[in-house]
Amino acid sequence: MAALLWLIAGIVLIVAEVVSGDLVLLMLGVAALAGAGAEALFGVTLLSAGVFAAVSIGLITAARPALKRRLHPGEQVKDNVAALVGQRATVLATVDGTGGRVRLGGQEWTARTLDETQVLEPGTSVTVMQISGATAVVWADGL
Repeated sequence: MAALLWLIAGIVLIVAEVVSGDLVLLMLGVAALAGAGAEALFGVTLLSAGVFAAVSIGLITAARPALKRRLHPGEQVKDNVAALVGQRATVLATVDGTGGRVRLGGQEWTARTLDETQVLEPGTSVTVMQISGATAVVWADGL
């Protein structure tokens, strides 16, 4: 009887995964199926609960991150300077191919233009094209 409950719980969790899409319920559903198998084989509820706990922890910590990377390869979260590329900034002090200052993300950054012939005056809206060391390499919006 307990094996049937584990089986039903596993199937319900796997079906519920279709709605969530985060792979957690899938991992718990598979762990519940493992618990159902342990219950059916050994008939010891405490053992099947232990199997469920071990399998669910193993799947969530090991298999889920690998599956997420494989299923959604372009969804890595950008952090640090990679998150700044593509952001808008405002010129604070004239920016040219050799230097200048911009306000980027609420902070003041040294900057230079991507095109060394550009000269950008204060107040100009720019896009960060790359970060080179501690310098934002920018391009004027609308050009």
